[in-house]
Amino acid sequence: MASKSWATHQATLLLLLLTWRENLHCDGFTVDPPVNLMINDPGHLGHLEITWSPPVNLINMTECSKLYHLEYFNTYRSSWSVVRTPKRKYTAQFDLMKDVRVRVYTVLSGSCTNGTVVMSINYTELVQKPPGTGAVGTAVQNVVCVNHNMNYMECKWERGPKTAANSQQNLYFWYKELGQVEECPKYLISKGYRSGCNFTGIALPDFTDIIFCVNGSSPDGPLKATYISLQIQNHVKPDTTEKLHLEAGPDMQLELQWNSPVSRIPRHCLEWEVEHSQEGPDGKIASEKILITEMSLSLLSKHNNKRDCFRVRSKLHKYCADKGFWSDWSLQTCHPDMIQVSPNPEWDVVPVYVCIAVAIIAVVVLSLCVGAVLNVKRSKQEKTQLPPSVPQSPHSPEIVTAESKFLKT
Repeated sequence: MASKSWATHQATLLLLLLTWRENLHCDGFTVDPPVNLMINDPGHLGHLEITWSPPVNLINMTECSKLYHLEYFNTYRSSWSVVRTPKRKYTAQFDLMKDVRVRVYTVLSGSCTNGTVVMSINYTELVQKPPGTGAVGTAVQNVVCVNHNMNYMECKWERGPKTAANSQQNLYFWYKELGQVEECPKYLISKGYRSGCNFTGIALPDFTDIIFCVNGSSPDGPLKATYISLQIQNHVKPDTTEKLHLEAGPDMQLELQWNSPVSRIPRHCLEWEVEHSQEGPDGKIASEKILITEMSLSLLSKHNNKRDCFRVRSKLHKYCADKGFWSDWSLQTCHPDMIQVSPNPEWDVVPVYVCIAVAIIAVVVLSLCVGAVLNVKRSKQEKTQLPPSVPQSPHSPEIVTAESKFLKT
């Protein structure tokens, strides 16, 4: 307790010392804060311009260098940002649906302060309230933007709970390299209303803050706006891995390999998650997930004659992006890849082509049999239709025909 009290006492003394140094009077005048603090909106979806003027008693001062200590509340990060600049102008991004809070100090250094840095005690502050347009509950919800394999961006949203059925949403975007605000090139339609935006064909820059605004209108008046700031490399979802190659080596060693999807994403920026599912002796399936940076995996199968199955997915790792989305899972590949067939298969599993061959042979044999039967019947019928032959006896009278009589005469 005594050491803690001593540390607190020392911290208090240090704070008092710093306060005393920054409250020095330079040659009989007080270091005043800047004046005429203003916030200007050039119409860039919350990218505001902050300007100020030096205090009157420092306008003509040349023996000291002047800096300005600017603090503004970053509404996207919910924290204060600090900038020191010799200029009298600074631009920063704000969410226009929240309070814009800015404060600025004067900082002096040089011969007039005996080489010390002196900051004004007071500051000039400006708080700008958001516009009161749009009814509560009409702002879009759950806005999600996905950069599909670094090829195109899609943003989707859900309607607010109090949004009228005949309302229409609009999406606008802007970034520094873009001269003017632009509207969504192609809206996504769901249930008859706009539910998202497709940026196919639009080259959005990497590592650049892009501002999106979704607002709209209805017969009852304007809808409440929603502002989003993002960098597209933090919203990448890689394509699904197409093919997995699995081989079984000696001693139950399994070798799994795959290729990364074709895209603009560098291979070294992807990390992989492998899901390994294995059937245990009790028939239950146990799964484990393995994070790796290589596109191959070697491991031992724990149970002989049991199926080992794998699937993979990928994501940009932290060295290339602050965050990202996992790809969809690949198709599963297993070893062994099929159930072994019994050496004496039942008739219901005989290959189809064997059945077809047997059927053809049976038809041919039946046709030959029918043909033979028909030929026998036909020959019998022909024999029964012939007249019976009469043999001549040597003692029978001579039969004289008209022709023979004619010859005798």
